[in-house]
Amino acid sequence: MTGAATGRYDTVVIGGAAHGSSVAYWLSENPDYDGTVLVVEPDPTYEYASTTLSEASVRHQFSNPVNIALSQFATEFIAGFHDRVQVNGESPDLRFRDTGYLFLATETGMPTLRQNHEVQRSCGAEVVLLTPDELLLRFPYLNVDDLAGASLGLRHEGNIDAHSLLQGFCRRARHNGIEYLTDRVVGLRMHEDRVTDVELASGDVIGCKRVVNCAGPRARWIAEMAGLPLPVEPRVRSVFVFDCREQLKGDLLPLTIDPSGLHVRTDPPYYIAGMPPAHDCTVDPDDFRVRRDDWEDRIWPGLVHRIPQFERIAVTHTWAGHYAYNTLDQNAVVGPATAVPNFYFANGFSGHGLQQSPGVGRAISELVTYGEYRTLDLSDLGHDRIVRGEPFLERSII
Repeated sequence: MTGAATGRYDTVVIGGAAHGSSVAYWLSENPDYDGTVLVVEPDPTYEYASTTLSEASVRHQFSNPVNIALSQFATEFIAGFHDRVQVNGESPDLRFRDTGYLFLATETGMPTLRQNHEVQRSCGAEVVLLTPDELLLRFPYLNVDDLAGASLGLRHEGNIDAHSLLQGFCRRARHNGIEYLTDRVVGLRMHEDRVTDVELASGDVIGCKRVVNCAGPRARWIAEMAGLPLPVEPRVRSVFVFDCREQLKGDLLPLTIDPSGLHVRTDPPYYIAGMPPAHDCTVDPDDFRVRRDDWEDRIWPGLVHRIPQFERIAVTHTWAGHYAYNTLDQNAVVGPATAVPNFYFANGFSGHGLQQSPGVGRAISELVTYGEYRTLDLSDLGHDRIVRGEPFLERSII
């Protein structure tokens, strides 16, 4: 649906990328939810969505049990993706590549790595700590001279096709009767402590019983329309794809996180690398310029230090996307606002939103339908901590 919408909807979802379409999908799949749903998305191509511009990685190696559980559910969802989203027997191919994550640490970083490891093991994640000698046996191309150890995911970590995940949600939701509208939310009308109407750039006004903020890097501005604080801002992340003349020996390169902050992984027949900018600050939401100076000054030198064979490489292409970065604690904000109880957050994922979209969409659908979490309790990610200014920190941010 691309024309004008009229009347009222029980649920208006603001933003139709991974989280918005996941919420719509889960509401449409739940027989106990009998309301109408409208997804408002300004760009149906999703050309500049954080979803489609992400590196589309999945990992279980987090420091908080709730984030580990969300990723474990993503693993389950990915395994049953076809049956969950198929329409007339057809579904997009996620092309999951199980290559693992490898977190490298110097002596200074080992205590945190060990703490995270204990949490991950207690949650059932299949991870192992490696000494420098063990690292060399598995990955003989690594320079381990300055390393004290590493943490490696053994199963269920890797990358998927982000666009396919999004299309799976969208197609099934539409098949189930969810309406999508090409428009932009420019205002929210309030009565006392509730949102009553959504104002659109087209001039249309849509009545609603509730709204769900899935606006990604623009989420703060949506929250402000309801008078709510949300410390989420767009931060640019540049991605560099390169070819290496000399093939690495051993296993495929997992997504390797260096102590310097850079990361690199295999993307056959190429490799992908990136790093937070030297000046990591908020950017204009329409700024998608690749920070090429970071490649020359920081990323390539760091790659050569860690993997000397990367001295002879050639960049093939680049792109830039946005993190919806939570400046308080780099964790998601999920659930209703106490001050505006019919305004729901699904925001601030700080780079791990794609893999959390199946679980967060399910959680929001449960809150909307039952008024409570039924499967995975995401209360620790609630908005009240934002109001109190009390961080719920995630230490494993890339």
